[in-house]
Amino acid sequence: MDRIRAAYSMESGPFFLIHSLFLLSYAFLPAAAPPPQPFTAPPALLFPKESLPTKSGYLPVHPTTGSAMFYAFYEAQQPTSRLSEVPILVWLQGGPGCSSMIGNFYELGPWRVTASSPPAGQSVEHLSLEPNPGSWNRLFGLLFLDNPIGVGFSIAATNQDIPRDQHSVAEHLFTAITAFLKLDPELNSRPIYITGESYAGKYLPSMGYYILKKNSRLPISRRVNLAGVAIGNGLTDPVTQVATHAVNAYYSGLINEAQKGELEEAQSEAVRLTRMGNWSAATDARSRVLRLLQNMTGLATLYDFSRKEPYRTEWVMKLLQSKEAKAAMRAKESIEFKECSDEVGALMHADVMKSVKPMVEFMLGSLGEGLRVLLYQGHLDLRDGVVSTEAWVRTIDWDGIESFLTSGRKVWRVKGELAGFVQKWGSLSHVVVLGAGHLVPTDQPINSQAMIEDWVLEKGLFGEGQAESFGVQDQPEL
Repeated sequence: MDRIRAAYSMESGPFFLIHSLFLLSYAFLPAAAPPPQPFTAPPALLFPKESLPTKSGYLPVHPTTGSAMFYAFYEAQQPTSRLSEVPILVWLQGGPGCSSMIGNFYELGPWRVTASSPPAGQSVEHLSLEPNPGSWNRLFGLLFLDNPIGVGFSIAATNQDIPRDQHSVAEHLFTAITAFLKLDPELNSRPIYITGESYAGKYLPSMGYYILKKNSRLPISRRVNLAGVAIGNGLTDPVTQVATHAVNAYYSGLINEAQKGELEEAQSEAVRLTRMGNWSAATDARSRVLRLLQNMTGLATLYDFSRKEPYRTEWVMKLLQSKEAKAAMRAKESIEFKECSDEVGALMHADVMKSVKPMVEFMLGSLGEGLRVLLYQGHLDLRDGVVSTEAWVRTIDWDGIESFLTSGRKVWRVKGELAGFVQKWGSLSHVVVLGAGHLVPTDQPINSQAMIEDWVLEKGLFGEGQAESFGVQDQPEL
């Protein structure tokens, strides 16, 4: 099985798969047995002072039961304006049921976990944290949320508190974000961009829709200043996306025509069950499609077909299981940190194949006041990649869709080097990131940083002038 059962294999089935202002105590949680410590680096060195979050702790979601969402916030390193005006990026991981600490320490946070080869005579790797030059908090505040509750360091007091659907997920996220914004008066006025990847392709539209609906019934002073939604390698309209695996793999030269036909039959079954509303069976059918593709290709991982080994997200779990790590992050000591929660994944199993495309349409439409939406994919992803996203985008019910589809792609360069392609019209942007798989910030840290900064600031290809490259002036023809 992929080591990144982690990065979101749970989206296809239940088994696939740190200063704080305050820290809540929960007597109802039993103390977990101390996990094994297979790594040799001293915790004090693993978490240098500079790597600690600006704020971290728990945001109540169910005050009556004690369920709470864990957060870690990192202030902007190089803000270009007063902090009260600096945008905040909210990051959500996928799954369903995977911790946003994967994004924090393996992808886009200010420090990334790495491992060196074990010394002679030892069988364990040596973990360390290193500054991430591609961190998304260079210009913006960055807030990681362990969502849904029951995931990562978050606390689910009861099984009944864990969400089963997108409405409950969005409701919890709105409660958590509004609680976070109340921690400091200057936070409330800052523009909020909600971002994430994989199964967050469902969380984010649901959350955006919920915030917009909630804002319409609240006074301005109590609204969440939502400015945009960025979805990376997202599963958003599963019934459309599941039908693209065969053609994508075939035209990538990874399967032959007979295998393409066999895969298409499996895809049709997933589509049929989805159309019937047989949600759990449809989720299982999608899992069979992905297993079949994996077996046909023999790839190390479908998340990036160029990789010789899966993503090493288990480093994050090893990093965060120690008592010292939990203290550094201001997380509850009794929680046994895991990359992904089998329990949460199982409870959301029937949610997997349900589409949130109508919520994307709402955000783009007049009722959503043309909220800015960014869709980006690493071009090496065989699960939720470029072809699958383009397929559902073509079917969007939005006044601007024809203009978007005919707007054409533009070459994207970062510091003069080819980085990918951008297609944009109005409030919708689509980016293809070259040399990246499912975890774009891991594979292309500098380019993904350039992408998110220019999209938020409406510069380069995301600006009115739509220059051909990000962060550099146009280069003359030679």
